[in-house]
Amino acid sequence: MSIPQQTKPACLVVGMFMKDKSLFEQVVDTLTQQFGAIVMVSRWFNFDYTSYYENEMGAPLYRRMIAFLQLIDPARLPEIKLKTNQIEIQLADNHKRNINIDPGYIVPERFVLATGKNYTHRVYLDKGIFADLTLIFQNGQFQKLPWTYPDYAADNVKQFLHNVRKHYLSMGV
Repeated sequence: MSIPQQTKPACLVVGMFMKDKSLFEQVVDTLTQQFGAIVMVSRWFNFDYTSYYENEMGAPLYRRMIAFLQLIDPARLPEIKLKTNQIEIQLADNHKRNINIDPGYIVPERFVLATGKNYTHRVYLDKGIFADLTLIFQNGQFQKLPWTYPDYAADNVKQFLHNVRKHYLSMGV
């Protein structure tokens, strides 16, 4: 018999990509009002893994990621995803997004993203939101899975997430 355990708090990580880099500061201000101080910010990454978003957002697109100091209960992920969806809607023009905001979390074993899209490997959480197991931590590094989006499998993103994980572990969680 498995015995239910209380989950450990997780480190909230938000990935964003956009064409207009000036949107970043505005979104960060909104997110920090909602979720507290930021502990780590990535450098800008080129988002050139797919043309899927070009019709909606234009090109070129740029990615940046942030991690928050205050830890969260992983059960809050649906609520957080719905809040980031609202930010996307508020910043949209003519029903076209200008920014894509992907909240997720890091715990020692994995990096999980929230999504509103169901798929075979995604687990339903609540309020129309699913958990996407994006990366697992094995052999001292984040490992991609067959379904991991190419931008999250990129070395520069995995290195940022590795640094976030190290900080998270240093908090004694």
